[in-house]
Amino acid sequence: MDLTSYAELAVLLVNSDDTALDTLEGAARLLTEAGREEQAARLTRADLEVLRELRRELTAVFAAAARHDEDGAVGRLNALLVRHPVRPQISRHDGQRWHLHLTDAGRPSDEYAAGAVMGLTTLVTDLGVDRLGACGATPCRRVYLDTSSNRSRRYCSERCATRANVAAYRARRRHLSGHPA
Repeated sequence: MDLTSYAELAVLLVNSDDTALDTLEGAARLLTEAGREEQAARLTRADLEVLRELRRELTAVFAAAARHDEDGAVGRLNALLVRHPVRPQISRHDGQRWHLHLTDAGRPSDEYAAGAVMGLTTLVTDLGVDRLGACGATPCRRVYLDTSSNRSRRYCSERCATRANVAAYRARRRHLSGHPA
């Protein structure tokens, strides 16, 4: 079972707009964007605080990984695994074959949390903590999963990569021409 799609739930939540979890409508949009329409339809106000806290905790995991603090990132993931236990369930829907879902019962925020945490945990144990990244483009604060074969990803998107490369090019040109920034 490839849990990368579950790990992407963590990235989506961490990268969400600060106001996305202020209202049920905003949280429902976020879950719908994540392909969790059924969870979005069942959201309650209690889920908002759980998702906000999860976003803070997952942000700390990515921050520890960006500092190359493997023990810190893994310790935070272990704590999240205790708080958000996984309940695997065999499921079939949308014409698909039987497959494994990590949760299919409970509050929507708990289901989202269990999937996101288990996805990150599997990615870290299979590929390493260094696969959790923070965008290298200033001032971007977005995070990403580096699933490249050569561990070369440094930016959250092509847009940030282009912006950083253009800025570096311009800085080199200024330096070579002797003009101050």
